[in-house]
Parts: sequence; C-alpha cells; structure tokens
Amino acid sequence: MKKKRARIRIYGTVQGVFFRYNALEKAKELQITGWVKNESDKTVKIDAEGEENNLQNFIDWCHSGPDQASIKKVEIEWGDYKNMSSNFKIK
Repeated sequence: MKKKRARIRIYGTVQGVFFRYNALEKAKELQITGWVKNESDKTVKIDAEGEENNLQNFIDWCHSGPDQASIKKVEIEWGDYKNMSSNFKIK
C-alpha cells in the first residue's frame, strides 16, 4: 500500500476536550507518524504520514474526534510521503 502525507486542520470545539491526546492514541493504533498541536486561532493542526488506508481512517476519525469535541470543518492538504518521524507526538 502506498504511503501518503496529510496536513490536517480541524475547526470547532477542539481545544480543551483532549483532542490532541485522543489523536495521539488513534495515530498509534493506526501506525500513523507525525504530530498534533493546538493553534492560537483555536484550531488543531496535524501533520500525519502513513499507509494511505490508515491515513484515511485517521482523517475519518478527525471528522468526529473525541466525545466532547464538536467538529465544524476539517481541511486536508495531501502531500508526498517524507518519512519525517518514527512516531506521533503532541507538540
């Protein structure tokens, strides 16, 4: 399966609801590498890499997030796999 990279920005109630921690757990489960961080504009930004199918499953999860999150919009910018990290971390 082909590996891909996705830069993801999630809008809505995504800070203060354990979104980053849950994204970390989901990424580990799906063998996704990269990072997640809160932005000053109250969005969450993710730079993720992995098998295309696993990455799509991760993006699907981002559309709902953890229970307390309320997702309004998810933007995805696809890119070439860069092998940027061997794990997934919270910034």
